[in-house]
Amino acid sequence: MNTDFIKGVVVPILTPIDENELIDEAKMRAQVDYVINGGVSGILAFGSNGEFYMVEEDEMERGLKIMVDQAAGRVPVYFGIGAISTKKCCRLAKMAAANGASGISVLQPMFLKPTYAELFRHFKTIAESVPDMPMLLYNNPGRVGYTLTADLIDELAHKVPNIVGMKDTSGDITLTSEFIRRTRDVDFKVFGGKDTLLYASLCHGAVGGVCTAANFMPELITDVYNKFVAGDLKGSLEAQFKLNPVRLAMDPASFPVAAKDMATLRGRDVGVPYLPNLPTPEGAAKEGFRRTMHEAGLI
Repeated sequence: MNTDFIKGVVVPILTPIDENELIDEAKMRAQVDYVINGGVSGILAFGSNGEFYMVEEDEMERGLKIMVDQAAGRVPVYFGIGAISTKKCCRLAKMAAANGASGISVLQPMFLKPTYAELFRHFKTIAESVPDMPMLLYNNPGRVGYTLTADLIDELAHKVPNIVGMKDTSGDITLTSEFIRRTRDVDFKVFGGKDTLLYASLCHGAVGGVCTAANFMPELITDVYNKFVAGDLKGSLEAQFKLNPVRLAMDPASFPVAAKDMATLRGRDVGVPYLPNLPTPEGAAKEGFRRTMHEAGLI
């Protein structure tokens, strides 16, 4: 299985919606073009910032078709799966494969706290349902309440052929490094999942990052990656330091609305979040967006 394309800055693309909370096709196509023109290496449909937990399956399929069509082979389109049940994850994986996704990214089950054996069987079963599809794991302990362990990742990487990589959003660079160290003999592709740690993740051997900031400042986040792979480590670190205040300014806002708010501040027409989330109101958080984006030369 060729996994050479699994690298670079992958954007968990925003999901623009209309007044009926259906995907706005024109805005979705425009966002696909915007991030590709901004230099991303891939698009993740229905990641955390794509508000996957709000979208019905038929809308996910329609949205994926739009993104794959608009990307037109310029970059790979991965499909994010965040369902709890193994059966539903397998169904979504097969749907993604049938509609042109280049790979799937699977979050550990929310709400539950499965055992090691349960998690191993869960991920293995999903991978086996689409044996010709590259599958990435998605570790997000901050949202689901527990982490995937290095032991589990090690075993899955070595025993399930099409589990070929992961995104680690733990924010624990030691854990990210362990995922990389223990799987490097099988060319397992590890992405950093924290925008603020892209440079650090690359230093430890990550192949890139899945970066929210690419939705509204793709030229800056891709600068970190491009300079790093070109050997300009000082320039890469400076680019990281330039974007960090903007990314950190997102944290006081309600998750995940800040990405759409910041895109709007840059003149992007991406709409509002799904209810119950609302756009960030005027106040300290919104002023933080404006101040840091101005300082970074974005507005």
